[in-house]
Amino acid sequence: MTNQKISAEEMLNKIFTIMQNLYDEMRLNKSGQSTHLKVFEIFAELGRTLVGADRASFWRWDKRAHLLMTTAATGTEQIIISDKSGLVGQSLAENRTILTNDPYNHPNFNAAVDKKTGYLTKSILVMPVSNCHGEIIGAYQVINKLDEAGFDEIEDTKRLSIAAFICGMALESDMFLADSQRDKLTELKNRFGFHSDYQTKYRQATPPTSLIICDIDFFKKVNDTYGHNAGDAVLVHVAKILSTACGNVYRWGGEEFIIVLEGANIFDAASTAEKIRQSVMNSVCKFEDKEIRITMSFGCTEMDSKISVEDNIKIADTRLYRAKETGRNLVISG
Repeated sequence: MTNQKISAEEMLNKIFTIMQNLYDEMRLNKSGQSTHLKVFEIFAELGRTLVGADRASFWRWDKRAHLLMTTAATGTEQIIISDKSGLVGQSLAENRTILTNDPYNHPNFNAAVDKKTGYLTKSILVMPVSNCHGEIIGAYQVINKLDEAGFDEIEDTKRLSIAAFICGMALESDMFLADSQRDKLTELKNRFGFHSDYQTKYRQATPPTSLIICDIDFFKKVNDTYGHNAGDAVLVHVAKILSTACGNVYRWGGEEFIIVLEGANIFDAASTAEKIRQSVMNSVCKFEDKEIRITMSFGCTEMDSKISVEDNIKIADTRLYRAKETGRNLVISG
Protein backbone atom coordinates (compact mmCIF):
# COMPACT_ATOMS: atom_id res chain seq x y z
CA MET A 1 0.00 0.00 0.00
CA THR A 2 1.10 3.54 -0.65
CA ASN A 3 0.15 6.86 0.84
CA GLN A 4 -2.89 7.91 -1.19
CA LYS A 5 -4.21 10.94 0.70
CA ILE A 6 -6.65 13.02 -1.31
CA SER A 7 -7.81 16.57 -0.91
CA ALA A 8 -10.99 17.52 0.95
CA GLU A 9 -12.54 18.61 -2.35
CA GLU A 10 -11.78 15.24 -3.96
CA MET A 11 -13.18 13.44 -0.91
CA LEU A 12 -16.42 15.43 -1.04
CA ASN A 13 -16.77 14.81 -4.75
CA LYS A 14 -16.40 11.05 -4.20
CA ILE A 15 -18.96 11.11 -1.39
CA PHE A 16 -21.42 13.12 -3.47
CA THR A 17 -21.01 10.67 -6.36
CA ILE A 18 -21.68 7.72 -4.08
CA MET A 19 -24.77 9.38 -2.60
CA GLN A 20 -26.00 10.22 -6.11
CA ASN A 21 -25.65 6.54 -7.01
CA LEU A 22 -27.56 5.64 -3.87
CA TYR A 23 -30.35 8.08 -4.72
CA ASP A 24 -30.58 6.78 -8.29
CA GLU A 25 -30.63 3.17 -7.12
CA MET A 26 -33.44 3.80 -4.65
CA ARG A 27 -35.45 5.78 -7.23
CA LEU A 28 -34.79 3.83 -10.41
CA ASN A 29 -33.23 0.48 -9.39
CA LYS A 30 -30.87 0.83 -12.37
CA SER A 31 -28.93 -2.33 -11.55
CA GLY A 32 -31.99 -4.58 -11.88
CA GLN A 33 -30.94 -6.56 -8.81
CA SER A 34 -32.39 -6.55 -5.31
CA THR A 35 -32.55 -2.89 -4.26
CA HIS A 36 -31.57 -3.68 -0.68
CA LEU A 37 -28.51 -5.65 -1.74
CA LYS A 38 -27.33 -2.88 -4.05
CA VAL A 39 -27.94 -0.22 -1.39
CA PHE A 40 -25.74 -2.05 1.11
CA GLU A 41 -23.02 -2.37 -1.53
CA ILE A 42 -23.14 1.40 -2.00
CA PHE A 43 -22.96 1.91 1.77
CA ALA A 44 -19.87 -0.31 1.92
CA GLU A 45 -18.25 1.84 -0.78
CA LEU A 46 -19.18 4.97 1.18
CA GLY A 47 -17.41 3.75 4.32
CA ARG A 48 -14.35 2.64 2.36
CA THR A 49 -14.11 6.08 0.77
CA LEU A 50 -14.67 8.04 3.97
CA VAL A 51 -11.68 6.50 5.74
CA GLY A 52 -9.49 5.73 2.72
CA ALA A 53 -9.50 1.95 3.14
CA ASP A 54 -8.80 -0.85 0.68
CA ARG A 55 -11.88 -2.86 1.67
CA ALA A 56 -15.10 -2.39 3.61
CA SER A 57 -17.80 -4.78 4.77
CA PHE A 58 -21.11 -4.46 6.53
CA TRP A 59 -22.05 -7.35 8.81
CA ARG A 60 -25.52 -8.43 9.86
CA TRP A 61 -25.92 -10.20 13.19
CA ASP A 62 -28.32 -13.16 13.21
CA LYS A 63 -28.74 -13.57 16.95
CA ARG A 64 -31.04 -16.56 16.64
CA ALA A 65 -28.50 -18.54 14.59
CA HIS A 66 -25.47 -17.00 16.37
CA LEU A 67 -23.98 -16.04 13.02
CA LEU A 68 -22.39 -12.99 11.44
CA MET A 69 -22.75 -12.53 7.69
CA THR A 70 -21.58 -9.85 5.32
CA THR A 71 -24.58 -8.05 3.85
CA ALA A 72 -22.16 -6.28 1.53
CA ALA A 73 -18.41 -6.43 1.14
CA THR A 74 -15.98 -4.83 -1.30
CA GLY A 75 -13.30 -7.08 -2.75
CA THR A 76 -14.66 -10.41 -1.54
CA GLU A 77 -17.65 -12.76 -1.64
CA GLN A 78 -20.08 -13.15 1.25
CA ILE A 79 -18.53 -14.42 4.48
CA ILE A 80 -20.46 -16.21 7.24
CA ILE A 81 -18.83 -16.80 10.63
CA SER A 82 -19.79 -17.51 14.24
CA ASP A 83 -20.78 -14.43 16.24
CA LYS A 84 -18.06 -15.39 18.73
CA SER A 85 -15.41 -15.14 16.03
CA GLY A 86 -12.83 -12.49 15.22
CA LEU A 87 -12.71 -8.76 15.80
CA VAL A 88 -16.28 -8.29 14.56
CA GLY A 89 -17.50 -10.73 17.21
CA GLN A 90 -15.48 -8.91 19.86
CA SER A 91 -16.86 -5.54 18.78
CA LEU A 92 -20.44 -6.82 19.11
CA ALA A 93 -19.84 -8.61 22.40
CA GLU A 94 -18.20 -5.57 24.02
CA ASN A 95 -20.30 -2.96 22.17
CA ARG A 96 -17.28 -0.84 21.30
CA THR A 97 -15.04 0.10 18.41
CA ILE A 98 -12.10 -2.25 17.86
CA LEU A 99 -8.99 -0.98 16.06
CA THR A 100 -5.71 -2.64 15.32
CA ASN A 101 -2.86 -1.73 13.00
CA ASP A 102 -1.12 -5.02 13.80
CA PRO A 103 -3.87 -7.65 13.39
CA TYR A 104 -1.66 -10.73 13.29
CA ASN A 105 -0.56 -10.00 16.83
CA HIS A 106 -4.11 -9.31 18.04
CA PRO A 107 -5.53 -12.22 20.09
CA ASN A 108 -8.98 -12.03 18.46
CA PHE A 109 -7.96 -11.63 14.83
CA ASN A 110 -9.25 -14.49 12.66
CA ALA A 111 -6.65 -15.15 9.95
CA ALA A 112 -8.66 -17.96 8.30
CA VAL A 113 -9.98 -15.75 5.49
CA ASP A 114 -6.49 -14.43 4.70
CA LYS A 115 -5.12 -17.97 4.59
CA LYS A 116 -7.90 -19.00 2.22
CA THR A 117 -7.69 -16.01 -0.14
CA GLY A 118 -4.06 -14.96 0.15
CA TYR A 119 -5.08 -11.44 1.19
CA LEU A 120 -2.74 -9.69 3.66
CA THR A 121 -4.53 -7.72 6.36
CA LYS A 122 -2.47 -4.88 7.83
CA SER A 123 -5.06 -2.79 9.68
CA ILE A 124 -8.68 -3.14 10.78
CA LEU A 125 -11.33 -0.84 12.22
CA VAL A 126 -14.66 -2.33 13.38
CA MET A 127 -17.64 -0.37 14.70
CA PRO A 128 -20.84 -1.90 16.18
CA VAL A 129 -24.09 -0.79 14.53
CA SER A 130 -27.35 -0.41 16.47
CA ASN A 131 -31.01 0.19 15.73
CA CYS A 132 -33.03 3.14 17.00
CA HIS A 133 -33.53 1.36 20.34
CA GLY A 134 -29.81 0.99 20.94
CA GLU A 135 -29.81 -2.76 20.26
CA ILE A 136 -26.73 -4.00 18.42
CA ILE A 137 -27.76 -5.49 15.06
CA GLY A 138 -24.53 -5.54 13.07
CA ALA A 139 -21.08 -4.11 12.52
CA TYR A 140 -19.17 -2.01 10.00
CA GLN A 141 -15.60 -3.06 9.19
CA VAL A 142 -12.92 -1.39 7.10
CA ILE A 143 -9.63 -3.08 6.27
CA ASN A 144 -6.20 -1.79 5.27
CA LYS A 145 -5.88 1.95 5.50
CA LEU A 146 -4.31 3.19 2.28
CA ASP A 147 -2.13 5.49 4.39
CA GLU A 148 0.78 3.41 5.72
CA ALA A 149 0.33 4.94 9.17
CA GLY A 150 -2.84 2.86 9.63
CA PHE A 151 -6.21 3.81 11.05
CA ASP A 152 -6.55 6.70 13.48
CA GLU A 153 -8.92 5.86 16.32
CA ILE A 154 -10.36 9.36 16.66
CA GLU A 155 -10.44 10.67 13.09
CA ASP A 156 -11.37 7.47 11.25
CA THR A 157 -13.98 6.47 13.84
CA LYS A 158 -15.59 9.88 13.44
CA ARG A 159 -15.68 9.53 9.65
CA LEU A 160 -16.87 5.94 9.60
CA SER A 161 -19.69 6.73 12.04
CA ILE A 162 -21.51 8.50 9.17
CA ALA A 163 -21.70 5.32 7.11
CA ALA A 164 -22.30 3.14 10.19
CA PHE A 165 -25.27 5.27 11.25
CA ILE A 166 -26.88 5.21 7.80
CA CYS A 167 -26.26 1.46 7.52
CA GLY A 168 -27.86 0.91 10.93
CA MET A 169 -31.04 2.66 9.81
CA ALA A 170 -31.09 0.76 6.50
CA LEU A 171 -30.48 -2.59 8.19
CA GLU A 172 -33.21 -1.92 10.75
CA SER A 173 -35.61 -1.20 7.90
CA ASP A 174 -34.48 -4.37 6.14
CA MET A 175 -35.06 -6.40 9.32
CA PHE A 176 -38.53 -4.90 9.78
CA LEU A 177 -39.35 -5.95 6.21
CA ALA A 178 -38.03 -9.47 6.82
CA ASP A 179 -40.04 -9.75 10.05
CA SER A 180 -43.20 -8.61 8.29
CA GLN A 181 -42.77 -11.48 5.83
CA ARG A 182 -42.39 -14.19 8.48
CA ASP A 183 -45.01 -15.97 10.57
CA LYS A 184 -44.07 -15.64 14.23
CA LEU A 185 -45.49 -19.00 15.32
CA THR A 186 -44.06 -21.38 12.71
CA GLU A 187 -41.12 -19.17 11.60
CA LEU A 188 -42.12 -19.85 8.00
CA LYS A 189 -42.57 -17.01 5.56
CA ASN A 190 -46.16 -15.79 5.39
CA ARG A 191 -48.45 -14.76 2.52
CA PHE A 192 -46.64 -11.43 2.15
CA GLY A 193 -43.35 -13.33 1.99
CA PHE A 194 -44.72 -15.62 -0.72
CA HIS A 195 -45.77 -12.74 -2.95
CA SER A 196 -42.41 -11.03 -2.42
CA ASP A 197 -40.53 -14.22 -3.37
CA TYR A 198 -42.82 -14.75 -6.34
CA GLN A 199 -41.87 -11.36 -7.76
CA THR A 200 -38.13 -11.80 -7.16
CA LYS A 201 -37.63 -15.58 -7.62
CA TYR A 202 -40.48 -17.53 -9.15
CA ARG A 203 -42.12 -15.22 -11.68
CA GLN A 204 -39.22 -15.43 -14.14
CA ALA A 205 -37.84 -18.80 -13.07
CA THR A 206 -37.03 -21.31 -15.80
CA PRO A 207 -39.89 -23.85 -16.05
CA PRO A 208 -40.94 -26.16 -14.64
CA THR A 209 -41.97 -24.79 -11.24
CA SER A 210 -44.76 -26.43 -9.29
CA LEU A 211 -46.96 -25.31 -6.44
CA ILE A 212 -48.62 -27.34 -3.69
CA ILE A 213 -51.34 -26.13 -1.35
CA CYS A 214 -52.03 -28.27 1.69
CA ASP A 215 -53.93 -27.99 4.91
CA ILE A 216 -54.48 -29.95 8.11
CA ASP A 217 -57.54 -32.18 8.11
CA PHE A 218 -60.12 -31.48 10.86
CA PHE A 219 -57.91 -28.83 12.43
CA LYS A 220 -60.88 -27.21 14.19
CA LYS A 221 -61.45 -30.53 15.95
CA VAL A 222 -57.88 -30.40 17.28
CA ASN A 223 -58.51 -26.96 18.78
CA ASP A 224 -61.91 -27.98 20.17
CA THR A 225 -60.57 -31.20 21.70
CA TYR A 226 -57.16 -30.18 23.00
CA GLY A 227 -57.25 -26.36 23.10
CA HIS A 228 -55.69 -23.63 20.99
CA ASN A 229 -52.21 -24.08 22.52
CA ALA A 230 -52.27 -27.66 21.27
CA GLY A 231 -53.41 -26.37 17.88
CA ASP A 232 -50.38 -24.06 17.81
CA ALA A 233 -48.13 -27.01 18.67
CA VAL A 234 -49.61 -28.95 15.74
CA LEU A 235 -48.95 -26.05 13.36
CA VAL A 236 -45.31 -25.89 14.49
CA HIS A 237 -45.03 -29.68 14.17
CA VAL A 238 -46.35 -29.60 10.58
CA ALA A 239 -44.14 -26.63 9.66
CA LYS A 240 -41.05 -28.59 10.71
CA ILE A 241 -42.04 -31.59 8.59
CA LEU A 242 -42.72 -29.41 5.55
CA SER A 243 -39.48 -27.44 5.97
CA THR A 244 -37.48 -30.66 6.23
CA ALA A 245 -39.00 -31.96 3.01
CA CYS A 246 -38.83 -28.72 0.98
CA GLY A 247 -37.00 -25.43 1.04
CA ASN A 248 -39.72 -23.00 -0.06
CA VAL A 249 -42.60 -23.34 2.40
CA TYR A 250 -45.07 -20.62 3.41
CA ARG A 251 -47.87 -20.39 5.94
CA TRP A 252 -50.71 -19.26 3.72
CA GLY A 253 -53.12 -18.67 6.58
CA GLY A 254 -54.73 -20.64 9.41
CA GLU A 255 -53.88 -24.30 8.92
CA GLU A 256 -53.07 -23.89 5.21
CA PHE A 257 -49.56 -23.95 3.71
CA ILE A 258 -48.03 -23.37 0.27
CA ILE A 259 -44.96 -25.16 -1.08
CA VAL A 260 -43.07 -24.03 -4.19
CA LEU A 261 -40.89 -26.60 -5.97
CA GLU A 262 -38.42 -25.06 -8.42
CA GLY A 263 -37.39 -27.34 -11.30
CA ALA A 264 -40.25 -29.74 -10.53
CA ASN A 265 -43.02 -30.79 -12.93
CA ILE A 266 -46.49 -31.88 -11.86
CA PHE A 267 -45.39 -35.52 -11.41
CA ASP A 268 -42.50 -34.45 -9.18
CA ALA A 269 -44.89 -32.27 -7.18
CA ALA A 270 -47.38 -35.09 -6.69
CA SER A 271 -44.57 -37.43 -5.59
CA THR A 272 -43.25 -34.88 -3.09
CA ALA A 273 -46.73 -34.22 -1.74
CA GLU A 274 -47.34 -37.95 -1.30
CA LYS A 275 -44.10 -38.36 0.68
CA ILE A 276 -45.07 -35.43 2.92
CA ARG A 277 -48.59 -36.82 3.34
CA GLN A 278 -47.19 -40.12 4.59
CA SER A 279 -44.67 -38.40 6.87
CA VAL A 280 -47.40 -36.33 8.51
CA MET A 281 -49.75 -39.32 8.83
CA ASN A 282 -47.04 -41.42 10.49
CA SER A 283 -45.84 -38.69 12.83
CA VAL A 284 -46.96 -37.82 16.35
CA CYS A 285 -47.24 -34.31 17.74
CA LYS A 286 -46.49 -34.42 21.46
CA PHE A 287 -48.13 -31.65 23.48
CA GLU A 288 -47.81 -31.78 27.26
CA ASP A 289 -49.01 -35.32 28.12
CA LYS A 290 -50.93 -35.77 24.88
CA GLU A 291 -50.02 -37.47 21.61
CA ILE A 292 -51.88 -35.87 18.70
CA ARG A 293 -52.10 -37.54 15.32
CA ILE A 294 -53.19 -35.66 12.21
CA THR A 295 -53.43 -35.99 8.44
CA MET A 296 -53.20 -33.47 5.60
CA SER A 297 -54.72 -33.00 2.15
CA PHE A 298 -52.86 -31.66 -0.89
CA GLY A 299 -53.60 -29.93 -4.20
CA CYS A 300 -50.80 -29.65 -6.79
CA THR A 301 -50.29 -27.72 -10.00
CA GLU A 302 -47.45 -26.99 -12.40
CA MET A 303 -47.30 -23.22 -12.63
CA ASP A 304 -48.29 -21.64 -15.93
CA SER A 305 -46.45 -18.38 -16.67
CA LYS A 306 -49.21 -17.32 -19.05
CA ILE A 307 -51.69 -16.83 -16.21
CA SER A 308 -51.47 -14.84 -12.98
CA VAL A 309 -50.10 -16.21 -9.74
CA GLU A 310 -53.60 -15.91 -8.29
CA ASP A 311 -55.00 -18.14 -11.04
CA ASN A 312 -52.22 -20.68 -10.51
CA ILE A 313 -53.02 -20.77 -6.81
CA LYS A 314 -56.72 -21.13 -7.62
CA ILE A 315 -56.01 -24.28 -9.65
CA ALA A 316 -54.08 -25.86 -6.78
CA ASP A 317 -56.72 -24.71 -4.29
CA THR A 318 -59.50 -26.29 -6.36
CA ARG A 319 -57.62 -29.59 -6.31
CA LEU A 320 -57.11 -29.27 -2.56
CA TYR A 321 -60.86 -28.77 -2.19
CA ARG A 322 -61.48 -31.96 -4.18
CA ALA A 323 -59.10 -33.84 -1.89
CA LYS A 324 -61.06 -32.58 1.12
CA GLU A 325 -64.39 -33.47 -0.46
CA THR A 326 -63.36 -36.98 -1.52
CA GLY A 327 -62.11 -38.29 1.80
CA ARG A 328 -59.18 -36.12 2.98
CA ASN A 329 -55.63 -37.37 3.57
CA LEU A 330 -55.21 -37.33 -0.22
CA VAL A 331 -53.06 -35.81 -2.98
CA ILE A 332 -54.87 -34.45 -6.05
CA SER A 333 -52.72 -33.32 -8.98
CA GLY A 334 -55.06 -33.33 -11.97
